[in-house]
Amino acid sequence: MILRNGHVIDPANGIDRIADVAFADGVIKAVGDSLPADGSAELDCRGSYVVPGFVDLHVHLRDPGQTAKETLASGTAAAAAGGYTAVAPMPNTSPATDSAEKIETLLARAKSECYVKLLPITAVTIGQEGKELADLAAAQKAGALAMSEDGKSVMDITLYREALQIAAKLGLPMFAHCEDKNLVAGGVINAGIASEKLGLPGITNAVEDVITARDLILAGETGCHVHLCHVSTAFAAKLLKAAKDEGYPVSGEVCPHHFAMCDDEIPEDDANYKMNPPLRSRKDMEALRKAIRDGVFDCISTDHAPHTTEEKSRGFAKAPFGIVGSETAFALSYTTLVKGGYIDMPTLVRMMSTNPSRIAGHKGGTLSVGAPADIAVVTGEECTIDKSYFRSKGKNTPFDGKRVYGKVLATFVDGERVY
Repeated sequence: MILRNGHVIDPANGIDRIADVAFADGVIKAVGDSLPADGSAELDCRGSYVVPGFVDLHVHLRDPGQTAKETLASGTAAAAAGGYTAVAPMPNTSPATDSAEKIETLLARAKSECYVKLLPITAVTIGQEGKELADLAAAQKAGALAMSEDGKSVMDITLYREALQIAAKLGLPMFAHCEDKNLVAGGVINAGIASEKLGLPGITNAVEDVITARDLILAGETGCHVHLCHVSTAFAAKLLKAAKDEGYPVSGEVCPHHFAMCDDEIPEDDANYKMNPPLRSRKDMEALRKAIRDGVFDCISTDHAPHTTEEKSRGFAKAPFGIVGSETAFALSYTTLVKGGYIDMPTLVRMMSTNPSRIAGHKGGTLSVGAPADIAVVTGEECTIDKSYFRSKGKNTPFDGKRVYGKVLATFVDGERVY
């Protein structure tokens, strides 16, 4: 196939211009002007961007064990609809993904059930119970790209440091969910305007900032690459910058909901606004946008977290944390960051494709000749987010009905059109 006349953006190769992209046999064959047809099928991409497929380092596919919320098939169909060609599912499934055998099973199922590529993550501890380390070397050999205890932190600092020391020798990154469970104290919403208005227990910034500092310091001490998940506070962003300035092996991601919305926009006791970390203050939101502008963050990830409508109807006090994000991430990012003047389109592609691929050690994020034909075709046109069209089983989003800019037109994985 040849994608004709699109605005091709490939930060890995410094491409930012109108061009054609040709692919066959699952790989990129050429990027150039007026490529010869040679009998190929063609798609006119005039007025659209042609970019390396997005890579999401942080999703929850709920499979196995919670398939009423999501399955490998529905979750990766949602990813494809969002322009993603690879996703990294977190290990907090039922049971937890904490062994080589479970990684192998996941990858075997992916061949027949997934619309996009799967980049598995192993749990740090067995059962994510924080007591005994999983066999990290075996999990990596089976195909795990990183380790994480996402959904919680390993609170035993001695055990955690041991995991980082092992991972440093393996070259296995740590994807860190930074949350001091002793400071949460039953909080369900950010401590601030919304918690006071709704009379709900709040989650302070210190819950995140304390563990962020711990994990960054341990990255410097052990040499393990620590990747901060879903950074949501102004101070955590400052800590990440300070660690980078020190030369520590660290990176960080930020989620669209944290830079597109803040807690003073929560209208009522609606758990579609409930996530962890929570929507923070307007000051924090604006600080995240400035940190993105200044290059502090490496990636934009979704923390896609589907739940059933029944679960989310229980209000903040009783509903689970999390919102879906795979099918809204590009539009929210393009609207807030590109249209908002914080970054340009090549930087957005770098944060959604090039950099995540690099951190994951994934052969994606580029349109280089010979690279996998993992491609997204997107536009900056205006549209409305409508959860009734989501491929995900989860409809839990606070952005339903929001007017945005940015739409995914097509997604190709290894040259096959999956959306």
